[in-house]
Amino acid sequence: MNDSRSVLGVICSSYDSFFDAEKKIADYMMEHKAEVVDMTVGELAKASNTSDATVSRFCRRCGFKGFHSMKLALAREVLEEEHGNQEVTNDISRNDLAQSLKNILANKVAELTETVRMIDTENLEMILKAIEHARMVQLAAVGNTIPVALDGAFKFNQLGIPAVAGDIWEGQTAYTFNLGPEDVVLIISNSGMSQRLATLAKGAKENGVTLILITNNGESALAQMCDYKIVTATREKLLTEEFWFSRVTATAVIEMLYLLLMAGKKDAVEHIRRHEQAISPDKK
Repeated sequence: MNDSRSVLGVICSSYDSFFDAEKKIADYMMEHKAEVVDMTVGELAKASNTSDATVSRFCRRCGFKGFHSMKLALAREVLEEEHGNQEVTNDISRNDLAQSLKNILANKVAELTETVRMIDTENLEMILKAIEHARMVQLAAVGNTIPVALDGAFKFNQLGIPAVAGDIWEGQTAYTFNLGPEDVVLIISNSGMSQRLATLAKGAKENGVTLILITNNGESALAQMCDYKIVTATREKLLTEEFWFSRVTATAVIEMLYLLLMAGKKDAVEHIRRHEQAISPDKK
């Protein structure tokens, strides 16, 4: 278990892979995190209507050695939130917009903070080198992360790094099959469970393409296929019951890559200036 990863972050990103009984534990912990810190295995099992064995298995599924180590990590999170001097909950209501905005902001800040905390700098440097030396970078995504891929391609091209992205999966896959060892495919998938992106990644792998993944789920089959990955945090499950929608952390990672590539690429500023001059007539 990565010690920098929060318990709630792990639960949110792995939620869909849990068994039904494990989801009961996850639901209870998300709603009663402070109370869980003082519970025993048996008390949590009773409160979540599960069993001691299920609680123990759940802790291991989340990457902890056992319930005790999970409780220690959760206690640290609760203390950090208390020291933040913010009265926040996971509730969103049109009846109290001011408090709802505070709740949303607190969760988004937590997502970004945890995402940065989890980034391994040596791994990040390898990713930056792969992108800046690539003949072509393809950014691939499906569903609501397509705008992140399009934005990333635009930014990389601004820096003088040839990049492409599309909004039709069949077209993306056809393009991938023409790439080779000098190229990079950067996949953006919150869940890491897209079968379409797995097909694309398999084709890229067969061609010797370097694969990079931005995802909430670092243990997915797609993550195992990729050469490098950046795991992002998510707390959407704390704010919504059913749907995962946020692109905040994935967009932030693209911004980080852009800024770091700009800082390390000697001619990046000149490429940006040339691009800005080309589009400046549209801004008048």
